[in-house]
Amino acid sequence: MPAKERNIAMMGYRSVGKSSLSIQFVEGQFVDSYDPTIENTFTKITRVNSTDYEVKLVDTAGQDEYSIFPAQYSMDFHGYVLVYSITSQKSFEVIQIIYEKLLDVMGKAYVPVVLVGNKTDLHQERAVSTEEGKKLAECWKAQFLETSAKQNESVADIFHLLLQQIERDNGNTGEKSSCTIS
Repeated sequence: MPAKERNIAMMGYRSVGKSSLSIQFVEGQFVDSYDPTIENTFTKITRVNSTDYEVKLVDTAGQDEYSIFPAQYSMDFHGYVLVYSITSQKSFEVIQIIYEKLLDVMGKAYVPVVLVGNKTDLHQERAVSTEEGKKLAECWKAQFLETSAKQNESVADIFHLLLQQIERDNGNTGEKSSCTIS
C-alpha cells in the first residue's frame, strides 16, 4: 500500500525553533545557527499505527502579530504545528493570533493542530508555564507537547500526534467510537 501523503505546515513567531524541529524530525540533527527561514519543504516517510505516511512538512517564515496569514498555507494542508518558545511570552501571544487567522482564512471552527512549547532545555529562562500551554490547547481542542529540538525531546511525537489527529478527523481511527444513539 503506498504511503498516505499528508501536508503539514509548521508555523509560529520568529526564532521559536520551527526549523530546528523540522530538521531534527527529518534528519535527526540539531542545527544551532539561526538563519531566518523564507520557506523550506521537507519530506519524510514515517509510520504511525502500522500505516506509512509521506509527510510533506512546510517550514514557514516566522510570523508576527501583523503578518497577514499566507493564503497558500490554507489550501491542501492536512494539519498544523503551531510553535512557541517557552522562553518567550511574546511568541505565546503571537501563536494565538496565528491560530485565529488560520481559522479565519480556513472558514472553519476547527483544524487539526498540535500546539508545541519548544526549548524546554532552556527551562531556567521559562516565561510560559506548561499549564498555560495545556489550557490554550484544550481551548483549541488541540494536542499539546513541550519539546526540545536541541535534545530531540518529544520531536517525533509532534508529528505522530498530528497524524493521529488528522486520521481521527477523517474518520479513519481504527478505534470504535463510544457513541450510542438510542
